Amino acid sequence: MTFHDRTDPECRPVLSAAAAQMLENPWPADPAGRRKIGDALLAAQTATAPEGVIWDDLRVPGLSGEPDVPVRLYRPASAPHPGPGVLFIHGGGMWAGSIAHEHVQAATLSAALGAVVVSVGYRLAPEAPYPAAVHDCFGTLVWMAGHAGDLGFDPSRLAVTGGSAGGGLALAVALLARDRGGPALRYVMAQYPMIDDRSETASALEFDDLGVVWDRRKNVEAWNWYLAGQAADLYAAPARASTAQLAGLPPTFLDVGELDPFRDEDIAFATRLMQAGVPTELHVYPGAFHGSEHMVPDAELSVRIHQTRLAALRRALRPSPPPAGVTADPAAPELAR
Repeated sequence: MTFHDRTDPECRPVLSAAAAQMLENPWPADPAGRRKIGDALLAAQTATAPEGVIWDDLRVPGLSGEPDVPVRLYRPASAPHPGPGVLFIHGGGMWAGSIAHEHVQAATLSAALGAVVVSVGYRLAPEAPYPAAVHDCFGTLVWMAGHAGDLGFDPSRLAVTGGSAGGGLALAVALLARDRGGPALRYVMAQYPMIDDRSETASALEFDDLGVVWDRRKNVEAWNWYLAGQAADLYAAPARASTAQLAGLPPTFLDVGELDPFRDEDIAFATRLMQAGVPTELHVYPGAFHGSEHMVPDAELSVRIHQTRLAALRRALRPSPPPAGVTADPAAPELAR
């Protein structure tokens, strides 16, 4: 069966239309040209952000000696008690994407979880290769945790999430937070994370030249731009961490589509997390390709993917039970359902 025939039936028409558009408008070879086309495709999304969320664009301090980082801060319009905090990291292969492109996803998280969400506008390759992106994300996490009281969230309920490149950066941030003594994270959610610069797994080789969606050819190119000749360590490519080097990470959620070139690297990473004693939840979705839930958001499969992620975050970020003998505040609301 072809890649097209194996995709979820509700996703096939959109995939065919995207393939026809790609034939009419081939991708340029340079990252700037590709970024322009990618920006136009992402800007064409028709989804709207939910009501009940207020947001502001800020610049926060980077790590010592590095530039300030643009972020977008989301807060529920009414939150009488501190809720959870979520660091949100957009995707884009380390060379594309932006806060604006994933505005709806970040705002939806804030509304659904009653959470303070900080979306990071990290520097992009090839203009700013590794470690710029992960440093920007980690610096933002440090700032966020240090201002929990001002921002209005419970620092004991802090999570990091992202998809694709954002998922890989979320895992890298978790590794840095563990190795640098904080900030403490309650949870990590990595959606089909981009974590292995080698691109040598069976699924990477299988999905080598799809053209219309992310494939091995694009992935190799993106890693070359991101690493810029540097050797990858575990913070650049978390798949390079040994099982022992994964011990001590917070509970982690990973998902990936059956037809995603990242399928095998993500499954292997989840397996090693479990072997390292990290509580791990893994989902593999038949018929899903890279980013299919965003390309076809109304498909039953896409709805199920989004609902599964949201349910996992709700469970993970609930308030901790009170100590024995202490009565919980009856006025404190639970996370939005």
